Amino acid sequence: MKYEKEIRLKDGRTCLLRSGTAADGQAVLENFNQAHGETDYLLSYPDENSFNARQESEFLEKMLCSETGAEILAIVEGQVAGTAGIEAVGSKYKVRHRAEFGISILEDFWRLGIGRALAESCIELARQAGYRQLELEVVADNHRAVSLYGSLGFREYGRNPKGFLSRTAGYQTLVYMRLEL
Repeated sequence: MKYEKEIRLKDGRTCLLRSGTAADGQAVLENFNQAHGETDYLLSYPDENSFNARQESEFLEKMLCSETGAEILAIVEGQVAGTAGIEAVGSKYKVRHRAEFGISILEDFWRLGIGRALAESCIELARQAGYRQLELEVVADNHRAVSLYGSLGFREYGRNPKGFLSRTAGYQTLVYMRLEL
């Protein structure tokens, strides 16, 4: 899915939210590795990344051409500051009304409004794609993210007390949240 929107950040800078393209593969790969090294709230560690730049480019191109998935980049002063995306839970009739949502932002760009803007963009695209439900998992201790998602209408529907096993923090509780579209 194609997307483009310009926003003003809390510090006055401009941020371009746009679909990723094949040309962004290396930059998105670097962003992924950096973001996943800066926080313990994301699914994986940088050393677990199995993608290379070519594979990242192919994934971005696939999302760009998809009618049901999207990968949005937040570009600030030429740098990929964050990414967010939606993807179908599955193609079977019983689950094709559901999409998964994921987001990550580099620490230097936290608290500027990028997370809310990316989340709102993904919600908009999920509605356009015809999904009826958008789902996410978030570490319970990530209070800012839980609060953000709640303010956007996501509601908790369950918890997994041993959802993540962190290398540094031990078990982390995952909160399952959903938004009815």
